[in-house]
Amino acid sequence: MAVGSRRNARERALSLLYEADLKGSVVSRVLAELPVPPQRYAAEIASGVEQHADEIDGMIARHAIDWSLERMPVVDRAILRMATFELGWRQDVPTSVVISEAVELAKAYSTGESSGFVNGMLAAISRELRGEEYKLGTRP
Repeated sequence: MAVGSRRNARERALSLLYEADLKGSVVSRVLAELPVPPQRYAAEIASGVEQHADEIDGMIARHAIDWSLERMPVVDRAILRMATFELGWRQDVPTSVVISEAVELAKAYSTGESSGFVNGMLAAISRELRGEEYKLGTRP
């Protein structure tokens, strides 16, 4: 799958997670209600987040010092969830790509401070999940 299409799939997965969160629903219901299914990778990410929700949210909560998941902006929470899923359950995607893509989504769709918050959170989460040192602000 080309880089651009994975980027588009991540944007679509973000919108699916955002929609489910705002509706107080689950991703599987949102997917079932779509008239046209999303790209396969978008559905894989969104469904993976749903399938591993407890583990993912626990990991985010451990690293979110003085922040509860409920206090985070919905977009940031969705970005962190999908990036944590990719870090933990998609070993075929390099750490730097996961974090860079998540930071770009935060820049495009969230607050001015969100990209730094997402970068720092995912650097810590990647060390836990992959045992890799990720330097803040680096690019693939």
